[in-house]
Amino acid sequence: MRKGTENPGITTTTRTTPGRSTPASTTTPPTGEIVSHLLHTLGDPDPARGTDDITVVGADPLVPSVHRLADAMSAAIGVFGRQTAALGEQRGHPHQTVEVRAGAAIDQLMATYHTTLSGRRLGDLLDDPTLLGNNDFYRARDGRWIFVITTYPHLRDAVCSVLRCGLDKVGIAKAVADWDAFTLEEAICARGGVACVVRGRDEWLAHPAGRFVARRPVVEIERVGDGPVQPLEPIGAADEALTGVRVLDLTHVIAGPVAARLLAQFGADVLHLSRPDRPDPIPMIAMTGGGKRNAYCDLRDDHDRAAFHDALQEADVFVHAYRGLARHGASTEELVRRRPGLITLEYHAWGAEGPWGERGGFDQLACSATGFAVEEWTDRPSLPPTYLLNDYLAAYLGSAAVATVLRRRATEGGSWRIRVTLAGVCHWVRELGLLEREDVRDLPRPGGVAFAELVTTATDFGPVTEPATPFSYSGRGVPQPGRRAPLGSAPLQWS
Repeated sequence: MRKGTENPGITTTTRTTPGRSTPASTTTPPTGEIVSHLLHTLGDPDPARGTDDITVVGADPLVPSVHRLADAMSAAIGVFGRQTAALGEQRGHPHQTVEVRAGAAIDQLMATYHTTLSGRRLGDLLDDPTLLGNNDFYRARDGRWIFVITTYPHLRDAVCSVLRCGLDKVGIAKAVADWDAFTLEEAICARGGVACVVRGRDEWLAHPAGRFVARRPVVEIERVGDGPVQPLEPIGAADEALTGVRVLDLTHVIAGPVAARLLAQFGADVLHLSRPDRPDPIPMIAMTGGGKRNAYCDLRDDHDRAAFHDALQEADVFVHAYRGLARHGASTEELVRRRPGLITLEYHAWGAEGPWGERGGFDQLACSATGFAVEEWTDRPSLPPTYLLNDYLAAYLGSAAVATVLRRRATEGGSWRIRVTLAGVCHWVRELGLLEREDVRDLPRPGGVAFAELVTTATDFGPVTEPATPFSYSGRGVPQPGRRAPLGSAPLQWS
């Protein structure tokens, strides 16, 4: 066991702040324990071996956050690497161990900011960069803070219809100041927008939605029906672990698209579906579309819905991040009835069946609701210094769960549902314990320079520069994301 190792196969370093070093807190679980807990949560057939197979080099604090951002992300990345390696081993590859560097894990949380397209920052290439720039905390009349999101035109329109203001920060701030925070939260959500009052941790845990989230594991895996045992075919040394696995990807923004991209990167045939009237911006497709084919699909249209169900018959996995699919005959229960043996991966903000199950949400809103933003407080509530947190953690956790369930389906059969919620990810990170503020406050904020390597790939949209895959195998190379294709450039069918 190496010096600093808290668990076999898990290497941690001393936590340091400028001018002095401080031993890792004894009140927080070591990274190895986090990994072990995740493997048990996923139902890994051999979690002890899995823990031994993962080495994390480095530890928090790396950035000025009281939360264990690097430790949490390193564990999620390591578990994903372990599950893909184990899947490959089950199909004929030699055994692999996995190494993750904590700095590279922080880069993954900041991938949106480190990624450039033809040398330009992604935010600068949006059709209307102000839509993203106006996302912020605003102070209401009652002194409470509320996070308002205007990222997409329909969300902007919902905010403007309630506040009756121009779309600039000054105008939004003046209008918010005339509202009580909770009344405004309800009014924006009722118009189809998304906003969330900043709550403290105890306040969140006393809320019905908070209690619902806190009772659930960070990744929920449930066998929801019968299905045949589906052994995984042997693969060659040059094949990736998910070769031959077919994935329908009905997701948008970051968490779901990145999860599906990870599956594509490691060999899956991924067909991404999007509504033509609600497209993600081109820069987002360039970032999250590696290795996917892209088809249009509007489940409100009879023809598209029929094509979707045809494709579903040959799919192994269905990933989605939308509410209300049951209205279009695409609930998990209906899909596994039509296609026994299907694995669904669902992304939700607050939990599909909870008190806020019909409420939309984003990464920043999960941080606002759960107490996370209060604990990151500067002179006001704050997001983590990586800005995003839940989206990327949820992506790695969900894709790791898919690899695990593929292994389980090969021996147990069944139809399966996996659920990950953004608020649940926040809750899980907070449960890992807090760092002392004096140990982190003088650390430099991340952003300008990545901790680890950036790689550049030629794409149909121009050269994409982004953080490299944040882990390595012991005996084989890690694949890079594949071709990025425009939306609607493929038919809604398997090739």
